[in-house]
Amino acid sequence: MQRTFVLALALLALVLIPVAIFSQGGQMENSRSVAGGGMSAKGWTGKIDAKEETAGMTLNSAKFVKEGDAFHVITGPAVTYWNPANKASGNYTVKATFREPKFMSLMTHPHPYGIVIAGNDLGTDQQSYLYCAAYGDGKFIVRGFGPAAFQMNGRGTVDPAVNKAAGKDAPITQEIAMSVKGDKVTCSINNKEVASYDKSALVTPGKLKSTDGVYGVRFAHNTEVFVTGLKKTKN
Repeated sequence: MQRTFVLALALLALVLIPVAIFSQGGQMENSRSVAGGGMSAKGWTGKIDAKEETAGMTLNSAKFVKEGDAFHVITGPAVTYWNPANKASGNYTVKATFREPKFMSLMTHPHPYGIVIAGNDLGTDQQSYLYCAAYGDGKFIVRGFGPAAFQMNGRGTVDPAVNKAAGKDAPITQEIAMSVKGDKVTCSINNKEVASYDKSALVTPGKLKSTDGVYGVRFAHNTEVFVTGLKKTKN
């Protein structure tokens, strides 16, 4: 009986282990350190995610530079960038255009990038903010920190408004906007509203301190993106 039980366990392991390895292999990807990394855009600063810091990464492990009318970003660790002078309050829209010159050139699966709003206590362990980011495979994600991470649409949602790259190393462009108007906070991608939330669901303990605050841009790890046209307008 004991021998039969041990054999059964061994067979079960043979069945389960490859699935676990495959599922992890499809998602696990170490952050790379960018050669010549650092910041060279006047007035801007940033903070990498806490888990990246624990792994020994720093802000200099990613690159944020101004090139002409664009910000050229290469990560490295997942990171949020902002200029403390860029603030929005009341009813407003923040938008920018994000161009990934070579889809998935630095990654094994799609990673997102997008707009940050409602930043408070940025750079501290009490920071709070919300972001909407697009993937080059047709998905978007709305997420925040307050100061712990929280998700508003799970691991992401497919929407036809989000542009899809023709294939690996193909260029892909997304226009992303986040708006606060009355009691609603929305995300629009390529001029279509893809998500809307009640402000009361966001400005609450454990999430945002306020929808007023600093705005900026957000990038997952191992991305290369050019950002143009970042601006705020009043609604």
